[in-house]
Amino acid sequence: MTVILANPRGFCAGVDRAIDIVDRALDLYGAPIYVRHEVVHNKYVVDTLRARGAVFVEELDEIPDDATVIFSAHGVSRVVQQGAEQRALRVFDATCPLVTKVHVEVARFGREGRDCILVGHRGHPEVEGTMGQYDTSGGGTIYLVEDEAEATTISVQQSEYLAYVTQTTLSVDDTQRIVAVLRERFPTIVGPRKDDICYATQNRQDAVKQLALECDVVLVVGSPNSSNSNRLRELAERCGACAYLIDQADEIQRDWLLAPEAPGNELARTELTQTESPRLLTVGVTAGASAPEKLVQDVLARLAEFGVNKVVDQHGKIEKTSFSMPVGLR
Repeated sequence: MTVILANPRGFCAGVDRAIDIVDRALDLYGAPIYVRHEVVHNKYVVDTLRARGAVFVEELDEIPDDATVIFSAHGVSRVVQQGAEQRALRVFDATCPLVTKVHVEVARFGREGRDCILVGHRGHPEVEGTMGQYDTSGGGTIYLVEDEAEATTISVQQSEYLAYVTQTTLSVDDTQRIVAVLRERFPTIVGPRKDDICYATQNRQDAVKQLALECDVVLVVGSPNSSNSNRLRELAERCGACAYLIDQADEIQRDWLLAPEAPGNELARTELTQTESPRLLTVGVTAGASAPEKLVQDVLARLAEFGVNKVVDQHGKIEKTSFSMPVGLR
C-alpha cells in the first residue's frame, strides 16, 4: 500500500504563533495561564497545554482577578476585549493576524454605516468574534449567511450600501458560490480588498484536491470542531475520494483501506477475517491547520501496521509566512 502525504499540511503560521504565545506565557509567568476558548481547535494541542498549566475557559467571569488571559486564535468580540480591560487582566492576544484583518474590515464598514454580511458558520467562535467587532455607531447592521440558500433569501436594510466579509477557514469553492449569489442580488455590494480566506486554508484545500485525484482514500487529521479540517474532508469527498476525519491514529479502521472491488468486500467491511487478502488502496494523508505533525506521524505508524510499504511526499507550495509575538512576550 502506498501513502501520499499532502503538502502543505498541518500547522499554519497563525496556529504556530497562538501555541507559542501560550507556551511563552507559561514560561514567563508560570501556571495557571487562562485561555479564553480553545487556543486552537485540536484536542492533542489543548490537552498538551492543559498539562503544562493552561486553563481553558469560555467566559471572562471564570477567570480570577489579577490573572493572565490569552485570547484564542479565533479572535474575540469588542465586548470581551473591553471586559478584560475593565478588570485590568493581563492580556495577550493570540488572534490570528488574518482574522484580525477581517475584524478591521468589519469595524470600518460599521463606522461607515454600511450594512455588512459575514459569510461563515453559525456558532463558530471566529464568527462570534467577528460579528462582535462590527461597529454599530454608524447605524448599520451585520448579518450572517451560512450557505447559498441563505444568500438567496436574506433581506437587508441597506441593499445599496452593503459590504461582505468571510470567515477565514471556509471552503474556497463554497464561498465563491455564495459571494456570486450576493453579487447578483446586490450589484453594488463591496468586499475586502483581498480575499479573507487565509493563505493556509487555500493551500491545504488545493493540496487535498490533488490528493483526492491520486488516492482512493483520504485521511484528514484534525479534531471534529476544526472548521478547516472539516472543509478538507468535504472537499476530498466532492473530488471523488472516500474521506475520513480522524482526531488520532487509533480511529483508523482497517476496512477503510479495502478496495471496493475486493472479493467479498461487503462482508469484509463488517466482519473482517484473517484469511481475506483484498487489494489495499492508495491512501492520501493530510492535516488541518491546527493539527500537529506528530499526529500525522502517528497515522503513518498505524498505517504501517496495515501494510504500508511506501510513503510519497506530494509536491506543493512552500509556506514561509510567520507572525511576530505580542509585545511583552518577545
